[in-house]
Amino acid sequence: MKDQIEAIQAEALASIAAATDTRSLEDARVAVLGKKGTLTEVSAGMRDVPKEDKAAIGALLNTARSAITAALEEKQQGLQDTADRKALEGIDLTLPARALHHGSLHPLTIIRHQAISILRRMGFALAEGPEIEDEFHCFDALNTPADHPARNEKDTFYFDSGKLLRTHTSTVQVRTMETQAPPVRIIAPGSAYRRDEIDATHLSVFNQLEGLYVDTDVSLGDLKGTLEYFLRELFGSATEVRFRPHFFPFTEPSFEIDVKLHAKGQAPRWVEVAGCGMVDPAVFEQINASRKDSTYDPEKVTGFAFGMGLDRLAMIRWGLKDIRLLIENDARFLKQFA
Repeated sequence: MKDQIEAIQAEALASIAAATDTRSLEDARVAVLGKKGTLTEVSAGMRDVPKEDKAAIGALLNTARSAITAALEEKQQGLQDTADRKALEGIDLTLPARALHHGSLHPLTIIRHQAISILRRMGFALAEGPEIEDEFHCFDALNTPADHPARNEKDTFYFDSGKLLRTHTSTVQVRTMETQAPPVRIIAPGSAYRRDEIDATHLSVFNQLEGLYVDTDVSLGDLKGTLEYFLRELFGSATEVRFRPHFFPFTEPSFEIDVKLHAKGQAPRWVEVAGCGMVDPAVFEQINASRKDSTYDPEKVTGFAFGMGLDRLAMIRWGLKDIRLLIENDARFLKQFA
């Protein structure tokens, strides 16, 4: 058996040395160490070896297996080195490397971070709420009558269950007042959904940032000063801002806010970026009814609310002609923010 083991070892080492690729090397391995390999079959015969010879034969088998395994690993490394050298043939290592593309934050993420940073410095805290809402939090609590156009299926995305995709993040304001007592000073950034026709200034899914401040003696002057400061911090001290009287069911008085857009190749024009106003007392009454107390007594507290589209803010910030640039994922457009 000793001679048989030595013969197997010698034949295996010769086969390994003669291998020219990984396939032939694997064949050599299987022929010796596989389930039906020659050394495996000899090892199975150890049960028939006399007791006094088992130690010597076992040591010989281990030596042969170790020598064959080492030869396989050495040959494998040699074949790999040869393949690596061949792969590098003809490559000019002195050529300059290809430039790596630098990623960046999306412009909407940038404008969101900037807007939040400004408002946080003004004392506003972040608040969140669900994107799938019920009609109470989206409409009823905000003094929106049952026949209001916003509640029509042509304007709002409804589910069969009666739930809906929130049309504004004002729902977060409602949920905050249900759980917190004044003073409340929060901002609620997030997605909103409306059945708007997509064009140069409208999207059906857009990014909104709403704010609410409720305390004693909150005035219209506080609202105007807050938003003028915010917009000029975001766009520059020379930014032109105007307030136009408007109607919203949940604020009284109400205003829309425009900022002058200066887009390359176009004449300057006013773009609506926000709606705002003093919280309507009817909203406070709805909140009290939901809370089952009088925490938001409209005779004792006042407040203001505002909502703005981050997509519109991005248009102003970078002078974009078309809001659709923000959702088309065109690398030629996005790389300028890298």
